Amino acid sequence: MISTEQRLGVGLAALGRPAYINVGRTGALPGLRTADEMRERTKLVLDAAHAQGLRWVDTARSYGSAEEFLAGWLAERGHEDVTVSSKWGYAYVAQWRIETEVHEVKEHSVERLRAQWAETRKLLGDRVHLYQVHSLTADSPLFEDLELQHELARIRDSGVRLGFSTSGAAQAEAVERGWELEVGGAQLFSAVQSTWNSMEPSAGRALAEAHHGGWRVLVKETLANGRLVVEPPEAVLEVAQRHGVGPDAVALAHVLAQPWADVVLIGPASVEQLMSNLAVRDVELSRQDLDDLAPVTRDAATYWGERAALPWH
Repeated sequence: MISTEQRLGVGLAALGRPAYINVGRTGALPGLRTADEMRERTKLVLDAAHAQGLRWVDTARSYGSAEEFLAGWLAERGHEDVTVSSKWGYAYVAQWRIETEVHEVKEHSVERLRAQWAETRKLLGDRVHLYQVHSLTADSPLFEDLELQHELARIRDSGVRLGFSTSGAAQAEAVERGWELEVGGAQLFSAVQSTWNSMEPSAGRALAEAHHGGWRVLVKETLANGRLVVEPPEAVLEVAQRHGVGPDAVALAHVLAQPWADVVLIGPASVEQLMSNLAVRDVELSRQDLDDLAPVTRDAATYWGERAALPWH
């Protein structure tokens, strides 16, 4: 039987750069968010996560210096049992500023893939187990760009698993279209990373089908960018009180209750947040708990509209 720790992974979106949209993050971070301070915070969180049995770390080229921080930690600690996933497609352009009009720029082109894959390889070498298209949508130019598809296939054929992440109200459509894409007589992708949480479960059916078809399914934004913790719906609070844990543990338990969720990502900004998240190990939701959480679901378009309005801070 796979343990909870084996299904949990650490995402570095909130640690690799000074600004991000997660609520409840600011108070957990160092007073000064210099690169050195954030590097040390990343190491502390990764050390604690590894000590608790977590062995998956997810990052991206657009997460500021997250790949660099992770590479340094792996080199210093010598851990050979950590699985690394990263993503390409967005470029971080904020230059370590908290307040700026644009933090990251998206581009799904063969030029960006070549440049970012080279950058990732320079930092992480052959440690990358899964390389993902960042925020693939059903209308992405990738689906029509044969040169880009074949460049991705070269990475796939070198032994690196390929996948993609999804965002937005049409996640299921992106998953379905990604499933159908073949290059060289084989599926281009074999993994997907999507948002699924108590408030936004709309991609669940597509993710279940991908899992049953043999893909690795990663789940991101499991706490709705902190909204399920800082402003939890009443139902989440009631279930949390029933189990004697925080709302974060209940929200994570809800994701872990989905049998298709292979890797459930958490994004703590501190060791304290990590340990609070890990209280999920003591939670097993009952049928009544799951029924009580069902009304928390939001309309997908409303959910993603609210997410788009979250400020970078």
